[in-house]
Amino acid sequence: MIALIDYGAGNLTSVRKGFAAAGANLFTPVEPSDLERARGIVVPGVGNFAATAALEGTWTSAIRGTVDRGVPLLGICLGLQWLFEGSDEAPGVTGLGVIAGRCSRLPQAGSLKVPHVGWNSLHMPRDSRLLHGVDESTQVYFTHSYAAPVTHEAAATCEHGAVFAAAVEANHVFGVQFHPEKSSDAGIRILRNFVAATRS
Repeated sequence: MIALIDYGAGNLTSVRKGFAAAGANLFTPVEPSDLERARGIVVPGVGNFAATAALEGTWTSAIRGTVDRGVPLLGICLGLQWLFEGSDEAPGVTGLGVIAGRCSRLPQAGSLKVPHVGWNSLHMPRDSRLLHGVDESTQVYFTHSYAAPVTHEAAATCEHGAVFAAAVEANHVFGVQFHPEKSSDAGIRILRNFVAATRS
């Protein structure tokens, strides 16, 4: 079973529908100890990075411990940003820190608007289990104002005023800044790839 973390900042219904289309059902853990039976973890989220403060303490410890046991983790949108050390959006809130770096606001460049809302294309500089079968320049759906830096964990980048990490992958830790559950066939392919990682 894949655990869908509910910390009050995500549209869980659409994420569940996306995973159902990818052939997997999710359960929502009530307490951190419920993660002991998880074969995968999904941390979704929209909105302000401050919302992730609800995970500080026992939830963060349980998620980190589960990942340390080799259980795959997927962060979606705000969930990807939480994989990093923190964000300028909420400087006092600490991320999971499995990837070094901090998230920052996208620049207001020319006629481009922030937040970045809508379809944009992916550039994939390296092979990735999460993005296997997704073509270069595939369009996916974004909605965000802050973004993660491009580090060596970047599996895909995108540009909106600046180049940012659109997807990250570090061993069995994955993240996407876009919403796969709203990104048509490519998004479902990505969710299927994560489901496959939980079963390997």
